[in-house]
Amino acid sequence: MTKSEAQGGPALVWLRDDLRLADQPALAAAIASGAPVICLYVFDEESPGLRPLGGASRWWLHHSLKALEASFAAIGGRLDILRGRAGDLVPAVARAAGASCVFWTRRYEAATIEIDKQVKAQLSDEGLRVESFNGQLLFEPWTLRTKTGDFYKVFTPFWKACLALPAPGAPTPAPRKLAAAQWPAQAPERVALDALGLLPTKPDWAGGLRAAWTPGEAGAKARLAAFLDEGIGAYADNRDRPDLPATSRLSPHLRFGEISPRQALAAVRHAVDADKAPSRDVDKFVAELGWREFSYHLLFHNPELARKNFQPRFDAFPWRAPSDAELTAWRKGLTGYPIVDAGMRELWLTGTMHNRVRMIAASFLIKDLMADWRVGEEWFWDTLCDADPASNAASWQWVAGSGADAAPYFRVFNPILQGMKFDPAGAYVRTYVPELAALPDEWIHKPWEAPPLVLKAANVALPRDYPLPMVDHGKARDRALAAFAELKAAGG
Repeated sequence: MTKSEAQGGPALVWLRDDLRLADQPALAAAIASGAPVICLYVFDEESPGLRPLGGASRWWLHHSLKALEASFAAIGGRLDILRGRAGDLVPAVARAAGASCVFWTRRYEAATIEIDKQVKAQLSDEGLRVESFNGQLLFEPWTLRTKTGDFYKVFTPFWKACLALPAPGAPTPAPRKLAAAQWPAQAPERVALDALGLLPTKPDWAGGLRAAWTPGEAGAKARLAAFLDEGIGAYADNRDRPDLPATSRLSPHLRFGEISPRQALAAVRHAVDADKAPSRDVDKFVAELGWREFSYHLLFHNPELARKNFQPRFDAFPWRAPSDAELTAWRKGLTGYPIVDAGMRELWLTGTMHNRVRMIAASFLIKDLMADWRVGEEWFWDTLCDADPASNAASWQWVAGSGADAAPYFRVFNPILQGMKFDPAGAYVRTYVPELAALPDEWIHKPWEAPPLVLKAANVALPRDYPLPMVDHGKARDRALAAFAELKAAGG
């Protein structure tokens, strides 16, 4: 027992990307201490190295914190919010409160790790008990090494190594009650959630996000339940179909820690045990959790994953700088390729995009327009509700061919064939590109090839109602392959 614990000071829980009550080991440890609890969230945009949240993530964070405030209030607790440098504010609150112990969930970005190390060292030196917990991953990055002692760079052996480790423990239930400590008089002044300015106002562009999502722990549980009822039973076959409700849509809930990966894992495995889903479908979903784990493994061992090519040879790749008009067309879904445009419009409207279409849209930007992958990564960071620091960067590098376990650069997604294969009746395109809704299935993914009478019958005039393709995919593919060949010839 530390000196502060002997004196009966409160327990401080520092919340970050773990905005839930259930399966929350840091919160559980604070309650188990027997002391009254301060539940603190610090909105930090000032500490060096931290990447500011994009607009869609800020919207989500506001509503997630609002839901968490209500959850704490329902069990007798309180969520206290501060704004500023967490490395200064957390110790200041702990000192002002005479805290006996401080707990938090571990993070894996270089800047956040540095902040956590400094806070832990500082408070430990002052005699406080300080503990961190794994509440974000199934397997933490430092627990996995190859036989040569290196980190994994290929997913399949990485995931095989994960599955050989002891299985993650069962998730724990939410606490039923919490004794809230008083906010100390000498602590920094708290701020109201609305004062953080996380919501868009002029203009308020978040209507589609509000219609599509319910942020918060309750929303995450409802989303998981719906997936177990509607999607998991055909997940392996249908997960690549954007026209079907076959994916979990849990990614933003996982990103903000409204649900833990242990909860998702336990729930889908229970579905097998209860004969609600074939093991093949569950194994495929669990492997997708594995890709999230792999992304964090890469980020932990490569802190510059969102800024530097994982494979340095791509530093010499001859990217071209697309014009403002080209980038605007891609961002607004006006490329002339319906599956790409449907995805980009879904993103702008709802703050998400089906994963298969993410790959198609990313390939179009990188391979057809020859844009540096970081241009797309930045746009997704701003517009995705699930803009995850590990998965976003790792996925863009995967498509670019510059990442770990990457798709070879010469693998170029054909947006016409991809649309025909994964949206065969054009339902996804019709949802987000309604100007093409009346076209027959045969032409929905290549309207510029439709006979004039077909276009007329569908009341579509090109390019008045919908643009012609901004590039010829065949020629763009040849250009991309030539650039890759140039890199290889130069020894890259």
